[in-house]
Amino acid sequence: MRIHTGERPCKCSICDKDFPYNSDLKLHMRIHTGECPYKCSICDKDFPQNNTLKKHMMIHTGERPYKCSICDKDFPYNSDLKKHMRIHTGEHPYKCSICDKDFPYNSDLESHMRIHTGERPYKCSICDKDFPQNNTLKLRMRIHRGGRPYKCSICDKDFPQNNTLKLHMRIHTAERSYKCSICDKDFPCNSILKKHMRIHTGERPYKCSICDKDLTSDSHLKLHMRIHSGERPYKCSICDKDFPQNNTLKKHMMIHTGERPYKCSICDKDFPYNSDLKKHMRIHTGERPYQCSICDKDFTCNSNLKLHMRIHSGERPYTCSICEKDFTQNKTLKLHMRIHSGERPYQCSICDKGFTRNSHLKLHMRIHSGEHPYKSTWSESGDDEQVSMPTQVSSSWIE
Repeated sequence: MRIHTGERPCKCSICDKDFPYNSDLKLHMRIHTGECPYKCSICDKDFPQNNTLKKHMMIHTGERPYKCSICDKDFPYNSDLKKHMRIHTGEHPYKCSICDKDFPYNSDLESHMRIHTGERPYKCSICDKDFPQNNTLKLRMRIHRGGRPYKCSICDKDFPQNNTLKLHMRIHTAERSYKCSICDKDFPCNSILKKHMRIHTGERPYKCSICDKDLTSDSHLKLHMRIHSGERPYKCSICDKDFPQNNTLKKHMMIHTGERPYKCSICDKDFPYNSDLKKHMRIHTGERPYQCSICDKDFTCNSNLKLHMRIHSGERPYTCSICEKDFTQNKTLKLHMRIHSGERPYQCSICDKGFTRNSHLKLHMRIHSGEHPYKSTWSESGDDEQVSMPTQVSSSWIE
């Protein structure tokens, strides 16, 4: 009757949790006492309850009596089958009280809540790094132990997890079985597709605790935090320049190696990065997919649009620490700083005259070559940021 009445008269003296029956309380007390009277006869693992031991024995016997009626997958426990059925039914009964995201399992909800709380209860005993999930900590421990037991049969790269190896194998097989329902772009794994979908939905669930900027993924948040911390853990072995991301370092290394593996199929110009080739192709196609929402001017790349928007907003975020002049771009500030430092890194190979910009050196070289490519007249603006092309180049105006 206590099931119907809700009566729970048996209370734990340690944690105040209450139960309908004394037998339930006795089982619960084993959590506090650590008592595990039921022992496996094969592996000596012990358990607090007999039915838990019975379930454990199925590991040794291989018994999996609970079968899915849809896909015929079998399970050792009925609870596992019930959880599995949610894949087919799409049931997500556990909902986040903060962002309303729902999950098929309570354990998934508990892990998700740590995004909002920032809780990272699992700490590595070797490097003191903490993690939101125990399985992430276990993977970390394998890194310290050098344990990467899963090896690719094609390229011999090894991994700490079997599922990471499976994802890696899709590089070789080119399998991309997860397709975006909006733009038809396909991906090798569901997790990457989920991150991609945030482009379409605008969801940015990860927020910076310092500047309140929100980001689409935990990895992007970690990279963003390096802006605040100044952390740049990836260093070039040739010039000692350091970077916040490993892929940025890899791109940088192409400067030293001269590698330019991406070639335009129309004009044969080559580039170190695929992104540069994609931008270049827009010269040939005329595509300008980024449009200003204020004046409708369009651009070939998003970075140019962002710079253009500063014309409308008046934003000039880069300020000279000496004269407090501000600029829209960091590279313009760097050029300006040469006025104060006297740095003139571009030197004429004929007369040794130095210049603050490469474009100024090119103009100067026409004095020596006698080249006069432009017939139009020009007038000097006096602004070091604007250089007009003269009909006849004089050495007196290029400083």
